Amino acid sequence: MKTSVEIRNALASAKKGDTILVKKGTYYFCKPLRVNHSGTSQNFIYFLAESERPIFDFSVMQEHPDHKGFLLDQNCWKIKGIKFRKAGDNGMKITGNHNIIEYCDFSENADTGLQIDNGASENLILNCDSFFNADSSIENADGFACKLETGSGNVFKNCRAWNNLDDGWDGYLRENDNIMTTYTNCWAINNGYLEDGTEGLGDGNGFKTGGSDDKDLSHNASYIRCLAVGNIYDGFDHNSNRGKVEIYNCSAYMNGRNYAFSNTNPLEELIIKNSISLDGTNSFNATTTDLANNTWNDDFSVSEADFENLMVEELTAERQADGSLPQISFMHLVSGSDLIDAGVEVDGVEFNGTALDLGAFEF
Repeated sequence: MKTSVEIRNALASAKKGDTILVKKGTYYFCKPLRVNHSGTSQNFIYFLAESERPIFDFSVMQEHPDHKGFLLDQNCWKIKGIKFRKAGDNGMKITGNHNIIEYCDFSENADTGLQIDNGASENLILNCDSFFNADSSIENADGFACKLETGSGNVFKNCRAWNNLDDGWDGYLRENDNIMTTYTNCWAINNGYLEDGTEGLGDGNGFKTGGSDDKDLSHNASYIRCLAVGNIYDGFDHNSNRGKVEIYNCSAYMNGRNYAFSNTNPLEELIIKNSISLDGTNSFNATTTDLANNTWNDDFSVSEADFENLMVEELTAERQADGSLPQISFMHLVSGSDLIDAGVEVDGVEFNGTALDLGAFEF
């Protein structure tokens, strides 16, 4: 596709089995992009960068809730390789089901970069980045949000959120209850700070696990090999979530509080295993807790000497050519660390050596 008009028309007319290829370049849009038809599980609709990733620029939009960049209210679309920036609200809002968003960027939008809402379920967000999102009030834009009336079964994998004004990931609920969201190999870095590094007015959490108006809704969540670094407030945040939260082989470093689960409106269940907390305080309250083989448990200790480096800037390096996370050495364990092979077995989490290591990165 060569022009913004052609892209808009192709999206509106695409039906199951169709593929739309977008050439490199910058495309400007003055109103939200929409789709009219769904694919099927056997015949997705594909909207793909042809080669070099194109930029979709919505900067002409004024800040307004109706001025989203891309509205995906249909099912079974795969969107890959697009950079969405400067929308007047969300860069993308998903209210459909069974969609795949891969290797896309969401930046400088006036609200959350990518939001999943209105019953949307079973969507996969893969190898995506969301950063520098900031509204004019300097307090409400998240990197990613699976929140409010979202459905269950949404998955974030190999995604990064940094320097967003509110949270890296927001799981606050309204109406829907007892849903499940999964996060694997996701990194939340320096949220709560503006692009220039100054502090905003938002919450500044890395992963906000839940929360609700009446403080009674359950957002069940699983975090596997996730990383929370340098967020102003909490790395992993409770926020009155009443559900079950599982944290396996995660690392938190230099957040206001690394792991913050309070005894006010507590979780039903909190499970944390094989995880690291460095340079930050913690609280682990819930109706039921299972905390095993973490650096704050008896017989464990952790220091800077356990890691190859603590250079936070590595975390926002360019992705690899296939969209996978950059190769880094940040918080990778050094040979001889007591944290190697010191973990307990967790179903579905692979390891080298004789047992799982502690933290997000396996030696």
